[in-house]
Amino acid sequence: MTEQLTIAVIGAGGKMGMRISNNLQRTAHAVRYAETSPAGRDRVTDAGREVVDSAEAVKGAQVIVLAVPDLALGPVTEELVPLAEPGAIVLTLDPAAAYAGLLTTRDDVIMGVAHPCHPSVFLERTSKEEWADTFGGIAAPQDAVAAIESDDPAQKSILETVIRAIYAPVIDVHWVTVKQLAQLEPTLVETVACMIGRLLNEALEEAVHTMGVPEPAARAMLLGHTQVALANGLRGDNPFSDACLIAMDYGQETIIKEDWKKIFSDDELDKNLARMLHLESIQR
Repeated sequence: MTEQLTIAVIGAGGKMGMRISNNLQRTAHAVRYAETSPAGRDRVTDAGREVVDSAEAVKGAQVIVLAVPDLALGPVTEELVPLAEPGAIVLTLDPAAAYAGLLTTRDDVIMGVAHPCHPSVFLERTSKEEWADTFGGIAAPQDAVAAIESDDPAQKSILETVIRAIYAPVIDVHWVTVKQLAQLEPTLVETVACMIGRLLNEALEEAVHTMGVPEPAARAMLLGHTQVALANGLRGDNPFSDACLIAMDYGQETIIKEDWKKIFSDDELDKNLARMLHLESIQR
């Protein structure tokens, strides 16, 4: 899709707001940047962009990108969705609030969610800029996962155009339901993958400070073996040795609860999101 779109970015001065605004500024789309905090407004203007009020930004916008924290999405959508043009797409960047039913909606306004996958650990990087871009949205290509509450191919095309712009460079956009996106983020990637990343760092600290291993040796061993573990475990590049398999079983028996896969159930997803959103429970 090549047509110029009118896009509103709400929360344009926040961390994610600045990231996606930097990318949108490089496109031909007509973009309006809204930010309420004084520090955020300064960041927007320092980047050479004009700050407008949220109501002004939303007026006539085909896509409204809500780059605000999950906890703010309820009141922000309550204020802005009634002002949206019929047929506009309201895009949130995380599925939690949408899945929990915290967003104000309208029958003639389409709700969408999109989240970046971040550059793959197996990405073939060809420049220093790509190696430095571990988060994505600057130089290293990444995928994105999205959901849209519409069966209209034109609306889906518009949303994909915006997703490819805000998370550029994008390889593929994968379409799922809002619930499936919530099962991926947080359950698969935050509850499991990010937790394991933190565990690896804690294990490194134990090797250095408790076992007394020199830090450079421990770090070199861990980083190299982490790549091997991911390549073997996720891609099957090389089989683990028999001794390694025994050690892996010991680690799983010692560290992981036997019922850990319950986190993929609907009840546990609701519990997890309720904690993240500071709710007593998820109500539907």
